[in-house]
Amino acid sequence: MSEPDPAQIRSALNRLRLVSMLEGISLLLLLGIAMPLKYAWDMPQAVFWVGLIHGLLFLFFLAILFNTWTIALRHPKYPFLMLLASVIPFAPIWTERWLKRQLEGTGTVAP
Repeated sequence: MSEPDPAQIRSALNRLRLVSMLEGISLLLLLGIAMPLKYAWDMPQAVFWVGLIHGLLFLFFLAILFNTWTIALRHPKYPFLMLLASVIPFAPIWTERWLKRQLEGTGTVAP
């Protein structure tokens, strides 16, 4: 298997950064806005729509994470940690900062 070029690695990491942040924001919206609307003000449709969007973004995140793993994240610990971070509120901020540092450095993920 040939090594991907640096532009391909940078592109994959940038896509992962974007989707990770969108998925993290949708989780915060679901937990911080939609859930209180459902239980405090009896508006279950908020959880339905925000939950639907969050679920779709999470599936998209999984697809992008797998794609990035095959291109740039060769060690299995990176996708595992990012997957773990995706289910913890505010943890995608850590993921985004880590990916940004990787991109600012060499453009590749450190082993």
